[in-house]
Formats: sequence, C-alpha cells, structure tokens
Amino acid sequence: MADRDYLDWPFFEPHHRALALALDAWAGEHLRHAHAGDVDAACRELVALLGRGGWLRHAIGGPGQAIDTRAICLIRETLARHAGLADFAFAMQGLGSGAISLFGSAAQQERYLARVAAGEAIAAFALSEPQAGSDVAAMQCAARRDGDDYVLDGEKTWISNGGIADFYVVFARTGDGGGEGGRGARGISAFIVDADTPGLSIAERIDVIAPHPLARLRFAGCRVPAAQRIGDEGQGFKVAMATLDVFRTSVAAASLGFARRALDEGLKRARERAMFGKTLADFQLTQAKLAQMATAIDAAALLTYRAAWMQDVKTKQGKRVTKEAAMAKLTATETAQQVIDAAVQLFGGQGVVSGETVETLYREIRALRIYEGASEVQLLIIAREVLAQEGGR
Repeated sequence: MADRDYLDWPFFEPHHRALALALDAWAGEHLRHAHAGDVDAACRELVALLGRGGWLRHAIGGPGQAIDTRAICLIRETLARHAGLADFAFAMQGLGSGAISLFGSAAQQERYLARVAAGEAIAAFALSEPQAGSDVAAMQCAARRDGDDYVLDGEKTWISNGGIADFYVVFARTGDGGGEGGRGARGISAFIVDADTPGLSIAERIDVIAPHPLARLRFAGCRVPAAQRIGDEGQGFKVAMATLDVFRTSVAAASLGFARRALDEGLKRARERAMFGKTLADFQLTQAKLAQMATAIDAAALLTYRAAWMQDVKTKQGKRVTKEAAMAKLTATETAQQVIDAAVQLFGGQGVVSGETVETLYREIRALRIYEGASEVQLLIIAREVLAQEGGR
C-alpha cells in the first residue's frame, strides 16, 4: 500500500486505519503466490485462508453487531490491490450472507454466520435470472407455499460461487401465496437454500474473462422449509436492495484497489522504460496521463468512502443511502476502467501479454461495471433519487 494518505481522511476511525494496514501486511505475506489453475479449488482455499486470518468476520456482522461498511470497503480495496480472486472470495462471503446478517432470524444467524466467518461454509447470492437481471421485478422463479414448506421452481443465472457454495440466498416470487402478494417487486420473498437440497441443480457452469466460480442454477420442485424464509413473505425485494446497498459501495472500493494497483504499475513502468535517451516518465504526455489517473482515483475514492461512511451512520437513523452508493459505484468502476486502460497503454505491447499484471487488471475490472447494477442502471437510480428529492421540496 504505497500511498496511505487517504487513511487519514475524516471518514475513518482509528480502528479502520489499523485494519487496513494490518491487512496490507497480511496480504503481502499470504497472497504473494498466484492462485491459478483450478479456480474452484483456489476459491475454496482463499475462503479458508481469509477465515483463518479473521478477515471474513468483517464481511458478515452478526447477532447484535452491525455491518461496518467502511471496514468492508477497506478490506475489498486492499485485497483487490493484491489479488483479484481474494477480493472475490471475501466479497461473495459478505454478499451471500448479507441478507441473513441484516434480516435473518436468530436461528438462521446462528446456523450460518459463524461458519461463513470461519471460512467453513461458502455463501452465494441468487437474484439474477435469464430475463431478470437489472429488472428485478421481472423475476419468474416462483416459490409456492405447501404446508410447512415452500416449493421452488425456476432458474437463476450469473450466480457467483455457483457450483461451490454450501448455501444460496435465493429470491423467488411468492405473489400467489399471500403476504403482500401481487406482481412486481412486492411479490418477492427470500429463502436460504442449502446446496444439497433435492431439486436444486447446477444447470451450467459459466466461463468469463476473469475466471471465478459462476453458474446457472435450476430449481425443480425444490422443497425448502418455511423456517428458511428470510423475513416476512413479500419482503424479498427490500431484503435484496438493502443488501445490495451495502455491497454496491464495496464494489466501488474493489475498483479502487484495481485502479491503485494499475497506477502503481504505470508509475513503475514510466520510471524504468527507456525511450529516446530518456525514460517514459520524462515526457510531458506521460506526466499528464499519470496526473489524470491519480486525480481520478482520488475523486472516486472520496465518493466511495463518503457512501461507506453514510451507510454506517445513516442506516442507524433508518435512512438509506441509495443515491450515494450508486454515485460511488458508477464513478469508481468507470474510473478504474479508464485508469487501467491508461496503464496498459503505458506498457505498450507488453501490456496485452497474457499474465502481465495490467492485462489481468484489464480483464478483472470489466465485470464490475455490470454486476450489482450496470453503470446505466446506476444513472437511472441517481436520477430517480435526485428527482424524488427535488419533488419533495
């Protein structure tokens, strides 16, 4: 962590600074070796490693313990700077169990959270469907009440940790089963489905440019006890959005980690690359590009940690920070893409060699502009919130 000045910003408390510095030292020791080859095995190894290191407990909160969004963001930024797959492993433990931390019953929290924190159980968040990604209200996966159980039928796709998770938090339509009822967002409920539940299968494994476990799930007469429902029937949309509000900001933080690593690599390249009797860093065009990269990162970081600070403060007052989280995610992911692209350009042909750090970053950042709400969706969210605020005055 070459530049630690941002840890002195007023968004953080002393324990946040200590956490970031301690994790940076730990990551330098434990994440030096590439976790490649079998991606499933690497993710399992990283989850266990993060659990033994005590880092996963920050991702889940727990009974009587609020989720510390600033801690999650600092951890994701630090891990992303060291190893993208380690950031993924941490983030999915948080996202996959976040609904349980925020809305789960005491019995649900006791059954799942300690195992997630210890790295002994892998979590997954199953919201998206083939025809319902950004438009959650178009969800078709259904959960029909049958006595003391629900019966789930349908599909989920783009599910991170799909195929290796021990349990999935699944969102399904219960509009015909009472509760708030109806179609649209109000007819959705959330359930915890253990991976070995009959009727749940992995329909397809999905390969992407930055490899990580990803799958399409199929539910066919999958029977889940009603005690596995999270919150009240019909509250699933609320559960999903509150969970995403926390972790959407952390996507911005992971983007910062990728961007800072790209800037580090670009600076090193500019100082070392000989060109026309000088170094690349001697040219004003290079200096201007490095200045733009550094400035854009700081601007994105300010929005990110403002959102994280507000998430920790405002949620205690019963308020959401949807607009601020969307602004952070939009700005940080788009900025990181631009910064990493500039770093690749500084490397020239070497920048597109497979396995080069900036080439890996280039592949890793791309998905962050899509998942947990694409950039275009973030623009719509921001506009909606701004219009609502103006209309209320």
